[in-house]
Amino acid sequence: MQVNEDIVRPDRRSVNFGFFSQLLSRMGVFFLMAILMVAGVLISDKFLTLSNFSNIISAVALLGIVALGVSFVTYSGHFADMSVPVIMAYSGIISVATLKYGMVVSIACGIGVGLLIGLVNAFVIGKLKANPIIWTLAFSFIVSGYVRWAYSGRQIYPDVEAKGNPAVDVFVNLIRMDVVKGVPLVVFVLVVLAILCQFLLKKTKFGQQLKLVGSSIEVARMTGVNVSLTVGAAFMMSAFTSAIAGIFLASLSKVGAYYNGAGYDFSAVTAIVIGGMTLAGGRGSIIGVLGGVFTLGLLNNLMTLFQVGEFSIDTFSQNMIRGIIFILVVGLHARSLRKMGRDDA
Repeated sequence: MQVNEDIVRPDRRSVNFGFFSQLLSRMGVFFLMAILMVAGVLISDKFLTLSNFSNIISAVALLGIVALGVSFVTYSGHFADMSVPVIMAYSGIISVATLKYGMVVSIACGIGVGLLIGLVNAFVIGKLKANPIIWTLAFSFIVSGYVRWAYSGRQIYPDVEAKGNPAVDVFVNLIRMDVVKGVPLVVFVLVVLAILCQFLLKKTKFGQQLKLVGSSIEVARMTGVNVSLTVGAAFMMSAFTSAIAGIFLASLSKVGAYYNGAGYDFSAVTAIVIGGMTLAGGRGSIIGVLGGVFTLGLLNNLMTLFQVGEFSIDTFSQNMIRGIIFILVVGLHARSLRKMGRDDA
């Protein structure tokens, strides 16, 4: 039997296992976290306090919830879900609008409308194979336009929509509620979702199929994986976590509005990539994603302590620094992986 030499011929590309390449590959986001923590100690004596770290975790809990779901899309090799902001906004609006029927109905309707948007994304991208970035961005414009038309561009308030209903107080205090003393409900939800997502990605058939789809769709098809269903499920996960975050955000702001959720799409992708999950798909972990989220929290905290952007009207300076760090981390990570012979980074 003759063997094709091209198949068995070893890869003769130059592979450089430098110290920095190995360090970045093994430590990843935790290496960056260590650098930021050292910087924090040097900047302020308030940095290494329990209250400060508690504030950091609480501040990024919503982003963490969103990033967990979006990571399934990235892991599948479909880059990101750009409809995250509109899912968050619409879920929050519907939750507020249905609050007069009680908390259970309010939360169920909020999550339900988010899943409905996710279902459309799942069908169009999974079944019809539309470009994920173009479709989710275009569809978000459509939904956002509809929401602004339906509500005439106005905000809706829990105490107005459900006047006199005891559910109002529960809703507006949802994100301020503690499961136990010192552990906010939103952080508890983040932890529960993280455990669930880690289990789905690493311990289930769905996770194995998602990894295969992210690594190579063609190979996944040839091995019998239902690619359309798998990709669709990833977008449903993204919609699910975005809807939950949207309800919490409406509780935080005490208002349902079309602009709620703005910027969470890019922030989630930033956290995911910094956490070591590649946009090419098929590589990464939920622990890394959480690390990326916490890293962004550390960065925001350091800029607050250092008063970066103090003289700007908006957060231009802080956004510029986040963008620079995102580019540097992604560039260094990709360069490191290529030096180690992993060009699919």
